[in-house]
Amino acid sequence: MGLAQPAFYMFKCEQSAPPGMPKPSCVSPQTQDLFGYLAQSLMQKGIMGTVQPIRTACLSRCDAGPVMLVEPGHTMYVSLTKEKIDRIIDEHIIGGNVVDEYVIDSELWDEPIAAATMQEQMKR
Repeated sequence: MGLAQPAFYMFKCEQSAPPGMPKPSCVSPQTQDLFGYLAQSLMQKGIMGTVQPIRTACLSRCDAGPVMLVEPGHTMYVSLTKEKIDRIIDEHIIGGNVVDEYVIDSELWDEPIAAATMQEQMKR
């Protein structure tokens, strides 16, 4: 038997823009410990083996940051805090229910576009 794959992947944006840049950052002095908090919470709840937290670069939703993408489900959570992370773990990851009030607005996160469709649009 092989090593079981995780049931969830939690991609936490760790992008940091230098001071003075017009683009906001998902990591600031106030939010720099959120990834560590996420990983520690998963370990304390005993679910690290089935949930894989991943540090990622920019997820292109800077104005809604700090952000985290949960897969499967393509769920983007915004304006993260430690309290929000706790609810996301308890209600979404463990309980199976997306925390709707923390999900990104559909104007910023519409339905995915297929690669073939994108190619067709680029040809026009």
